[in-house]
Formats: sequence, C-alpha cells, structure tokens
Amino acid sequence: MLQGWFLWFILFWVVFLVGSMAIGGFFMFRKFLKRLPKEDGKSVMDWEEHYVNKSRHLWGSEEKELLEDLVSPVPELFRDVARHKIAGKIGELAIKEKAPKITEDLVIRGYIQATPKRDHKFLRKKLFENKIDITPYEHLF
Repeated sequence: MLQGWFLWFILFWVVFLVGSMAIGGFFMFRKFLKRLPKEDGKSVMDWEEHYVNKSRHLWGSEEKELLEDLVSPVPELFRDVARHKIAGKIGELAIKEKAPKITEDLVIRGYIQATPKRDHKFLRKKLFENKIDITPYEHLF
C-alpha cells in the first residue's frame, strides 16, 4: 500500500502530468482550429501564408528591422509564430491598399490589428522607446 511521502510524490506527479497534457492539448487544439478551412476553402493559417508570400517583395530592410524590434518583447518560444502572424496581417493590409512597398505606417497598423489588446501596452512602450508618435494610431488601440 502507498504511504507517507511516496503517496504524495505519486499524487504530485499525476497532477503534474495531467496538467501538462491539458496545457499542451489546449495549444494543439487551437492550432487545429486555425487549420480548419473556412467558407472560402482556406484556413486562417493558409491566408496568413498567402499574404506573407504575396507581400514578401514589398519588404525593405528597415521595415524588417522595425518588425523584429517590435516583436522582441514576445517570449522567444512564441516569437516566430507572432512574427509570421503579424507579417501576414501587414501583407494583407499592403495588398488590399495596393501599397508599392511596406512602410513604417503599415507595420505599426498591422501590428496593432494582429495582436490582442492585452499586448498593446508592450507595443506602446516599444514605440515610445523608438520615438514614434502613436497619436495617428490611437483609434486602432
């Protein structure tokens, strides 16, 4: 029979494993939902990839550096996913507006629209550090 510290060790280990699997399953399920096709036959991730590929030639080195700087507060584990999602939104804006190239304005607007509200405080801080005026973008926050 299980007794004493070994019982508590086993119970802790069971709770830890179940919790870890639940967290992992949650993130896998979210990714699965993003991969499901919508009414138009393409998933959210397919559209992101489409806009990134269509706008790849519009990016300049300064805009790439600005995007890198803006996503720097994102934890490194999630940074690639965040960068791709934001680049997809920026590409979507550029294509819909028929922009000849990606500009600082497009990068900031795309970043604001692609990120959840809770992350906007980090963006405001980064823009302030870079001495970029945020008053033209207040309506997007």
